[in-house]
Amino acid sequence: QVQLQESGPGLVKPSQTLSLTCTGSGGSIRGNNYFWNWIRQPPGKGLEWMGYIGYSGETNYSPPLKSRTSISWDTSKNHITLLLSSVAPEDTAVYYCALWDGSKRRFDSWGQGTQVTVSS
Repeated sequence: QVQLQESGPGLVKPSQTLSLTCTGSGGSIRGNNYFWNWIRQPPGKGLEWMGYIGYSGETNYSPPLKSRTSISWDTSKNHITLLLSSVAPEDTAVYYCALWDGSKRRFDSWGQGTQVTVSS
């Protein structure tokens, strides 16, 4: 089973671009039927799905975030990158990466999450 670890800056200024990395260990991130998701949880709120990159490189984003979100591979480093542009205080959240196994039709692995605060 692939283990996941998110990393990135804990503090970002408004209007900047947030960049987070999800690194996989214990297996390849490019397994068949794998979909790599970014999900966040603002303080006091529920989980919010942001988007995914699939095993064929296809991407799909949440409509409210689509214009600001980009998810990509770096297979040489076995990680996935999330870019969120023009951040605002309401983007403050714990950000998770999670592996959806299309064969099992379930989330197989979650990272521990990384806190991101947007503040000047």
